[in-house]
Amino acid sequence: MIEQPDWYQITNVAEIDSPALVVYPERVKQNIRLLKSRVKDVVALRPHIKTNKMAEVCQLMMAEGIQKFKCATIAEAEMLAMVKAPDVLLAYQPVGPKVLRLLQLIKTYPSTQFSCLVDNIQHADSLNWQSAIEDIQLNVFIDLNVGMNRTGIAPCKALNLFSHCAHLSNLSPRGLHGYDGHVNDTDSKLRQEKSDKEFAHLQALADEISSEFNFQPIIVAGGSPSFVTHALRENVECSPGTFVFWDWGYKQKLPDEPYDFAALVISRVISVINEHTICTDLGHKSVAAENPLPRVHFLNAPDANPIGQSEEHLVLEVPDAAKYSVGDVFYGVPVHICPTVALYERAIVIENNNAVGEWKVVARDRKITI
Repeated sequence: MIEQPDWYQITNVAEIDSPALVVYPERVKQNIRLLKSRVKDVVALRPHIKTNKMAEVCQLMMAEGIQKFKCATIAEAEMLAMVKAPDVLLAYQPVGPKVLRLLQLIKTYPSTQFSCLVDNIQHADSLNWQSAIEDIQLNVFIDLNVGMNRTGIAPCKALNLFSHCAHLSNLSPRGLHGYDGHVNDTDSKLRQEKSDKEFAHLQALADEISSEFNFQPIIVAGGSPSFVTHALRENVECSPGTFVFWDWGYKQKLPDEPYDFAALVISRVISVINEHTICTDLGHKSVAAENPLPRVHFLNAPDANPIGQSEEHLVLEVPDAAKYSVGDVFYGVPVHICPTVALYERAIVIENNNAVGEWKVVARDRKITI
């Protein structure tokens, strides 16, 4: 009987230079379908594509009926327009040259409806002025600070901003945006309680807007950790991103979430240092380095403990270095997949344990054409 390889093992891995990013499309599709199964209707989904940055992954989501997306950069927005995504929210308040780039996107891709964030009256006026010059009606969402303390206006002060935008000639307020990335407790009940508390302020504002303007604002809320807390709310678009690939950090912190690893990093042993120490080629430039060690966990070497890392090297402590040889392949799950993806120009596509092609990480660049 021929032993079947583990799901992640690549039979033609000798053809893949390392370090490398590898993606498993069938597992990506499974994660997308899991996401869909947890909402009443696919219209409640507006995934953030900052994790994957790949046209092909976005097309897989569109094939499952997802039509609305969220992104953080102009390049990500353009990539979505290039695959004909109908509705794209730039979840960022554009400043400087980004304003004109966004307006150029709107002109270049008329079949995609774009919108962006705004969180203060002065910049709303600036966006309105520049939109008027370009003869564009710019859709905006009011960015709310729901506890993340990163961007956004306090919900209790946001009605005036919404009203101001509604009376500007070239801005069209569509709704409210609230990112609660700080709500990421391992205890799902505590996560729900915190989310409900923060969301109550957002909902109160939406009710005020509905009453005063006879208009029901769209609410865009949450990320992967709080997705489950928003999934069944009415008139809420959920915007998880990491779900599509998942990573070690969320797998450990959010054990109730059902997603599987769908993207890994490939690394090779480049030196056996002593009886308990080896070195691989997975340096800072190949896996997200913002977290303390360990920044990656190896599926086929779970006892390998990262103890040092530099730009092109990752030193590992192992129980018995004699078990390893120079050239051995390690399959790693990053602690944080999102910035890891952005370190690679392309991802190797794995189907049925074989490398069959490449997907370009298009939106890792700050600029595509605009």
